[in-house]
Amino acid sequence: MPLFLTARIQSLNDNRVCRHLSVRGLLPEVVTKQSLSDIKRMPVLCDNRTLRLGDFFDVDGNPDDNHIECIGDFSRVHFLGAGMQSGTIIVQGNVGRHAGEQMRGGKLLVKGSAADWLACGMQGGDIHVYGDAADNAVGSLPGDRHGMTGGRVLIHGSVGGLSGSRMRRGLLAIGGNTGEAPGFELLAGTIVIAGQPGPHTGLGMRRGSIVLSGSITHCGENIDYIPLTFIEGAIWRPPFMGLLGKQLANLGFPSIRNTAWTGPWQQWHGDTLTGCRGEIMTLVNT
Repeated sequence: MPLFLTARIQSLNDNRVCRHLSVRGLLPEVVTKQSLSDIKRMPVLCDNRTLRLGDFFDVDGNPDDNHIECIGDFSRVHFLGAGMQSGTIIVQGNVGRHAGEQMRGGKLLVKGSAADWLACGMQGGDIHVYGDAADNAVGSLPGDRHGMTGGRVLIHGSVGGLSGSRMRRGLLAIGGNTGEAPGFELLAGTIVIAGQPGPHTGLGMRRGSIVLSGSITHCGENIDYIPLTFIEGAIWRPPFMGLLGKQLANLGFPSIRNTAWTGPWQQWHGDTLTGCRGEIMTLVNT
């Protein structure tokens, strides 16, 4: 049985009580071997005031299970799973900003939507968001030269702007639409977008791949969300695209159409302003 955290909804929704609750350090590997009373006394930041975890959550279950389950309204709860190295956190609803920030291992499952800065600076592990994610998902933190350096993030819904900015390694899969500039200044790694990509897709990318599995190119026709600094390449059927499709299917990502991976695919090379070693792949309407 996991450790259960049940939010006291009236406290977290009341602006007079707490507008910003930071639970950085509440991790499966930290609470293991601690007693429930010790966990209730863990410090949290409520609007920059240091309080106790038990002031906002009912705590029950087995902390030795390396598994935390969050029940109730967590939309004002920030930094959940930040720095996690092992174990599982499940959120039965929405989660606040910086969820999974600099995560290094384990699993974070969000059954609702995520706020800004999901998985920013992530280094390893798996994140599934079954709803939407806001701006800067899997992006780089202010002042950082790169964003995600490893791991896999699957967002079944749509995302805001600058998703996957400055990614260096790893996989980001988006089942819905994106805001502006997905893959901005991409350094490496793979981004899959099954919905409609926003304008300036891949702007400034240096390397890596952006796969637009829900977008159709009509035999060489440029499409308005691909920057004009990209060069039209070949139309072909890359073998690795089938492997990518199988990987996503094995990860339980049903938003990707299985028939899409047979191609053919139109390859776009860019960004020419930054070395032209990245690629955007779009399906060809045959």
